[in-house]
Amino acid sequence: MTNVYLSSAYLAPVEYYAHMLAADKVWVEQHDHYMKQTYRNRCIIAGPSGRIDLTVPTVKPDTLKCETRDIRISDHGNWRHLHLYALESAYGNTPYFEYYRDDFVPFYEKRYEFLMDFNEALQEMICGLLDMAPCVERTAEYLPVVPEGALDLREVIHPKRDYVALDGAFRVVPYYQVFQEKLGFLPNLSIVDLLFNLGPESLILLKCSIGSYVSYDGKTV
Repeated sequence: MTNVYLSSAYLAPVEYYAHMLAADKVWVEQHDHYMKQTYRNRCIIAGPSGRIDLTVPTVKPDTLKCETRDIRISDHGNWRHLHLYALESAYGNTPYFEYYRDDFVPFYEKRYEFLMDFNEALQEMICGLLDMAPCVERTAEYLPVVPEGALDLREVIHPKRDYVALDGAFRVVPYYQVFQEKLGFLPNLSIVDLLFNLGPESLILLKCSIGSYVSYDGKTV
């Protein structure tokens, strides 16, 4: 049985969902010490001028060693409206944005108290849209070293770390992006970039991104 350990993530990158699809069991870490500038509260999308970071503001914890499960979302800066507007601006002309838009809107209207609950609810919805049914469970305790044979990606999938060097199992499979002629292909963006651009075919690309599959363009890899 293939087990993978992941951090909680807001609209996680393609790499994250590719590993979720490939694993028999996914453990999402909830007892780690919360760190800023990670995918826990941010995602990266593609706008007309390049990459855009969207960050969910959080309430400053009382202690430096606050667990991720206890991190609360802040209402500062009207971020829900800004994030939804950014998604509409970036992906309004993609083939599948109008098809999926209404699935995302409720998450920016409801006020979730805890970041991890918000991330988890979004993830479950996105997995449904991708026709994925991963076996996902939160960790019961923090394990500095995961069980033998499991894949520990808790700090590997990170916006400031080189996934090419650190994650040998993941391969980038290019796909159509709406600003590609201007920007070139931008790899490993948020899963929403793949979903809005490729729609139902997103699952095929995720399968091509991990392990020995036929590539998205039909070539063997």
